Amino acid sequence: MPPGLRRCAAEVVGTFCLVFAGTGAIVVDDTHPGTVTHVGVALTFGLIVLAMIYAVGDVSGAHLNPAVTLGFAAAGRFPWWDVAAYLGCQLAGAAAASVALSAMFPDHPNLGATLPKGPVARSVVMEFVLTAVLMFVVLGVSTGAKEKGVLAGVAVGAVIALEALFGGPVSGASMNPARSLAPAVVSGRLDHLWVYLLAPPLGAGAGVLASRIVHGPRPETES
Repeated sequence: MPPGLRRCAAEVVGTFCLVFAGTGAIVVDDTHPGTVTHVGVALTFGLIVLAMIYAVGDVSGAHLNPAVTLGFAAAGRFPWWDVAAYLGCQLAGAAAASVALSAMFPDHPNLGATLPKGPVARSVVMEFVLTAVLMFVVLGVSTGAKEKGVLAGVAVGAVIALEALFGGPVSGASMNPARSLAPAVVSGRLDHLWVYLLAPPLGAGAGVLASRIVHGPRPETES
């Protein structure tokens, strides 16, 4: 298979696993109250990202997140002409995961969609800051546009679990437009979806700026 198709396949599979495991943990905890818990959901998101970085990081970079792909491109580490393909693959993988969960749990009201808990403005700020921190860490531990290696897996997985622990009760701690869009569309819960489509990419941009200030420019674009 050509390298470009392998990278696309890796993003589809990786994002499918992320959304299936992460939102699946939410659905299972709702269906069987107290079996997973909020801490368990946060750890599930962190662990599945860690696992996917090890599994497909050498192939596609394990972006698994449109905000991260846009951040890598803005940082000069990923070609802009490949952005659309990555975003399409991430959305396809996320949609497939939500469709699978819908078939398994047809009565669940939102399939683990992210929804603000409290003032919407608070969720906007939370998603912006969480994604900025995530992008800052990703850029600090990645090589070019690839999240790979022991440090990348542990650091990125840990920061996602950490942010989900304290940010989840406020905004759902999405940090990922694909992770929010798929369950919202499949379940029909589109209220406040704009928060999770707008704030993470803006936060990723802030993370890129912070990385440039701290580390200086490191253009390492990889095709």
